[in-house]
Amino acid sequence: MEKHNYIGKTKEEAIQLAKEELQEVEENLFIKELETTKGGLFKSKKVEIQVIEKREVIKEIKDYLVRILKAMGYNVNIEIKNKEEVPKYIIFSDNDALLIGKNGKNLKALSTIVSQYLNKELGRTYKFIIDVNEYKEKREKSLERLAKRIAREVATTKVEVKLDSMNSYERRIIHNILTNNKHVYTESEGEEPNRCVVIKPKED
Repeated sequence: MEKHNYIGKTKEEAIQLAKEELQEVEENLFIKELETTKGGLFKSKKVEIQVIEKREVIKEIKDYLVRILKAMGYNVNIEIKNKEEVPKYIIFSDNDALLIGKNGKNLKALSTIVSQYLNKELGRTYKFIIDVNEYKEKREKSLERLAKRIAREVATTKVEVKLDSMNSYERRIIHNILTNNKHVYTESEGEEPNRCVVIKPKED
C-alpha cells in the first residue's frame, strides 16, 4: 500500500499539496498527522502528514486477504463489489464451510484481523464487508424468513419464543425485521456468546 508524506506550515497546507500532487479530492484520501514541529525564533512551524489514496486501501484489503488465506492453505478467488459505497469482498475458496465456520465465527474473526490491520495502517476505522460465496446474503434471507415465521406463530399463540443464540450482527437483523411489527416485539437476552433474541407478543 503506497503511502505519501507531505509537509506544510499548517495541516491544511499539507493536505492541499497532497490533493494537487495526487490529483484527488480530499474525500478519497486517508490522512494521518505524523508530526508537528513548533515554530521558534529561527524556525517556522511544520506539520507532516501521511496520505493513502482510497483506491489503494480497497486494493490492499484484497491483497491482504489473499496473503492471509494463502498462508492458511486456502486457494481463493476474491471479487470486489461496491455496496452503497462500502467495498464488499466476496471470497470463493476450495473449502467455504471451514472458512465460514459455525454460525460465521471464522468469517467474523477474519474480518476482525483485517480491521485491526487497517486501523494500524490508516490510524482510523474503515468500513468494509467480507463474505464467503454470498454466505451473509443467504443467511440474511434465511433469518428474515425465520423471523417472520416465528412472529406469525407468536402473534397467534401469544406465547413468546426464544431463538437459538446468535452473534450481534444476526440479532440486529432479527430486531430490524420485526421493529415495526404490530403484533410482536423483540428483546435480546443472555450473555455472550449465548445471547439470543426472544420474540414476544404485544398486549392487545
